Amino acid sequence: MNQNQQNQQFQQALNQQNQQNQNDQNKSSNRRIVDHGNSIMKWFIERNLGHDSININGIIRPEASYLIDLFPPIAYRNNNLDYDLQTKFVHLSANKAKHAIHTVKWTPEGRRLLVASYSGEFTLWNGMTFNFETIMQAHDCSIFALTYSHDDNWLLSGDQQGKIKFWQPNFNNVNIIDAHPEYSIRDIAFSPNDSKFVSCSDDRFLKIWDFNKTILEKNLKGHNWDVKCCDWHCNLGLIVSGSKDNSLKLWDPRQSNSVFTSLGFKHNVTKTKFQPNGSQRLIASVSKDKSCRIFDLRMMADSIVIRSHEAELSCVAWHPIHSSMITTGGYDGSMNHYLLDMLPSNYDSLNLSRNIPQNSLQPVHTIPYAHEKAINCLEYHPLGHLLCSAGADRSARFWCRSRPNDPSAFIEPPYTNDKPSAWYYGINNNVNAVQEPTPQMLKFKSQLLPESGENTSSSISTNMNNNPAGKINNNNNSVNDNNNGNNTNKNSNLNNKRADDNLQTDEKHSHTSFAFPGLGNSERKKEAAPVLNELNELVSGFDAAPIPGFGSRKKS
Repeated sequence: MNQNQQNQQFQQALNQQNQQNQNDQNKSSNRRIVDHGNSIMKWFIERNLGHDSININGIIRPEASYLIDLFPPIAYRNNNLDYDLQTKFVHLSANKAKHAIHTVKWTPEGRRLLVASYSGEFTLWNGMTFNFETIMQAHDCSIFALTYSHDDNWLLSGDQQGKIKFWQPNFNNVNIIDAHPEYSIRDIAFSPNDSKFVSCSDDRFLKIWDFNKTILEKNLKGHNWDVKCCDWHCNLGLIVSGSKDNSLKLWDPRQSNSVFTSLGFKHNVTKTKFQPNGSQRLIASVSKDKSCRIFDLRMMADSIVIRSHEAELSCVAWHPIHSSMITTGGYDGSMNHYLLDMLPSNYDSLNLSRNIPQNSLQPVHTIPYAHEKAINCLEYHPLGHLLCSAGADRSARFWCRSRPNDPSAFIEPPYTNDKPSAWYYGINNNVNAVQEPTPQMLKFKSQLLPESGENTSSSISTNMNNNPAGKINNNNNSVNDNNNGNNTNKNSNLNNKRADDNLQTDEKHSHTSFAFPGLGNSERKKEAAPVLNELNELVSGFDAAPIPGFGSRKKS
């Protein structure tokens, strides 16, 4: 009798465990992650073997099997900048109590993203899995400015009441000053040696402060209206500021008067940033007059004027690795990527069809519906493989490089303005379910992925020679079916398998897909299907057999 009871109890416990396992399996969903460790390690091994990064050119082709050959952005600093365009939407992060976001900063080591909201809260999001970590009340009012010191030991934050708080890396508040009483602080920047910092405010002034003594050193007067942005050169004693009076001014920190004033803008200057790498002699500024101007300190004049945006511009960001790459965000929620060394003649026919002035640089990629409302800030990850955007729609969104031969490249919400339930909005901030394939996605995928035995390269993926402006954009996508990057069997079955497993994101196995720059604001009223048909017609003269150099042979 005792033996029977024990058997029954054991069987009951076994059934309960099986039921629990089944329930867990039904509830489980793939977490989107971006793990950059594997690509960095692979690049490190290649360098130790004596392989020059220049030879990387031509490796990544529009096939899913090449996803494991993608290196970190620093490997492409001398070539292939198209690899590092952040075009793929990865994750949407939003607090349960949602508030508009004005500024975000990556922590110096790049592990977390710090989000400052209009409610005065600091929120930390994991930079790899994008899950919520912690939240704290940092200010009593809206936070408008964040900046880390160059030695990564201090964080400054400025709020709507004109107060600046000093934070240690563990978010211990050690000091507070009333920098601009009763006026909103719009921007803060450290000097090259971190001994001083500059702040700007709606009171029309820029103020230079001694960081250690927390005392005011100079009051820079010259703007006639609210000062909306400022930046301190990372190596020079030079400050730039932009104002609501439409002017851009350069300042010598030793003097109280500006040394140069640019009056090229026709509306408010909303953001200005020094070039962080390369020659470090350029300034990118955006304005509500829908233009982005690249100011050259060597000529003391605008070297490039970009007028390709159809809406007022709110923010701009330099890529931390590539000195010629910038990203702009608009008040309409759109986002554009530009390569400053690209000539207008190098763009494809789709871009040339857009009504853009001849002397203006065109975007290599446009995300027309990146946000539902104005984009307030853009911030690149220190490694350059991720981009975070945040804005008035009360969310922070992560973008990474696109994947090779991605069947859903242009039919996701940022391109079609479609909002599919919780996957897009991130109602639950824990794991965020992956997107369920829609009939449109399945139909398009079936067109790109023929039956087994046929060539898996689509007609779109073979236009590499005919699309020099936006050839290939790479994304970091986690595919759990391959852990060996050097012994991968590149056959059609593996290509189909990897293309089917297209919902997880990871730097470990990076997919590549090229983006057509013409899919921008002029096309935003069209449905996804007509746009894709137009692309198919564009590349119909090319076969599906790629050859070295990313391209394909033209039909005879």
